[in-house]
Amino acid sequence: MIKLDYFAVLIAIAAIVALSLWPLKSHGGGEHEEDHGVGAGQEEHGDAGGHAVHWTYAGAEGPDHWGGLSPDFEACSSGRMQSPIDIASAATGLTVGAPGYDIAYQDVPLSILHNGHTVQMNYAPGSSMSIEGQQYDLLQFHFHAPSEHTVDGKAFPMEVHFVHKDSHGGLAVIGVMIEEGAANAALADAWTHLPGHEAGETTIADVSIDAGAILPPDGRYHHYKGSLTTPPCSEGVRWFVLSQPISMSAAQIEKFEAAAAPNARPVQPLNSRLMIGPAG
Repeated sequence: MIKLDYFAVLIAIAAIVALSLWPLKSHGGGEHEEDHGVGAGQEEHGDAGGHAVHWTYAGAEGPDHWGGLSPDFEACSSGRMQSPIDIASAATGLTVGAPGYDIAYQDVPLSILHNGHTVQMNYAPGSSMSIEGQQYDLLQFHFHAPSEHTVDGKAFPMEVHFVHKDSHGGLAVIGVMIEEGAANAALADAWTHLPGHEAGETTIADVSIDAGAILPPDGRYHHYKGSLTTPPCSEGVRWFVLSQPISMSAAQIEKFEAAAAPNARPVQPLNSRLMIGPAG
């Protein structure tokens, strides 16, 4: 019995060390993806020959076929650490107590675009998230309907992704589920300027946005290592999916759905990845 306990401790320590040392930098050109990229409105990606590769959320260019559309997209079909995933809320082997990250988001002028796949709000420099001593700058946030991650097999009407990048090019994304309920006051002004179809970036100087006001008060999260949820599906992305959803009114949800939905990649296998969940 003593030997079994000893080896169990060693296995647990090894798992924690492996997770902490997992490379943070995404591979395969992860800086400029439409879903989680630096650039505004980059909805298509070049293949090896420099030609634009078009992809969609349905049909012959949909998620089941992304991996075959370009050699650059190979991870979409062959990757072992793909996102999104289904989160089993009560089936985690390790837990974390305090939220463990610090948010320092600022009010910025609203900069909004529709890149053909989602509505995205680009963020001016100066806002960041720090976790485990590593600072990540907030680049943008965007929306999916229905949610890309599911919880215990359940999809939410929408999900918002806050995309961050560190000084080495590593990506970290905070995912927040959105349920139907009270209108979201923090997004009300932005929603009046929501483009109904593909449109370039527009900055509305007299309208500001505070990403911090969108986050729920409960900062607990599930953490795992995954990928971009759009081509090229680059891996090495640190995901923090918050446990508490936020709400939007039926009218707010319907307005986004009319503009960009459905735009969710199906859930991917967890495989042998370690999931860290909140305590309590």
